[in-house]
Amino acid sequence: MTRVVFSMGSNLGDREAVLTAAIAAVNPEAVSEVYETLPWGGDDEQPTFYNIAVIASDPNRSAEDWLALGQRLETEAGRVRDPERPYGPRTLDVDLIAVTEDDGTPVLSAEPHLMLPHPLAHVRAFVLVPWFAIDRDAEVPGRGRVRELLRDESVAADARALRRLHPIWSGAV
Repeated sequence: MTRVVFSMGSNLGDREAVLTAAIAAVNPEAVSEVYETLPWGGDDEQPTFYNIAVIASDPNRSAEDWLALGQRLETEAGRVRDPERPYGPRTLDVDLIAVTEDDGTPVLSAEPHLMLPHPLAHVRAFVLVPWFAIDRDAEVPGRGRVRELLRDESVAADARALRRLHPIWSGAV
């Protein structure tokens, strides 16, 4: 069995409907509230994002399987990748943040198509804040506990800019 932490975001179209469909497709154990966030990565000429964290597990999925599912969900939501704007607008962005085996051992990968843990998770408030909201013991493998990462000055400044909106998921978790 593997357990995955997803960061999901949307800033085009019906953001809530897109996120709700993605949540349903992963059979979640926990889903954060929605956080409205400014665009990240210097591409500021776009709408704000709705971001959430989702935790799911499945006895039959590997890290590669979770990645394939996330990519399929992005495609189904109509995501178009623009190589000129890697941090540009998107209907759905699904990032694998961390994957662990059923015994809690983190899955580590340095493959270009599958970097685990996510190489930027530890500096992204829009990932850490929603994740911490649903897992107070969360840890980014090799980087530290989320509660400590949130104390970093630049991450804390970004966290203050997040706006918590409301729960999005009413399904059974």
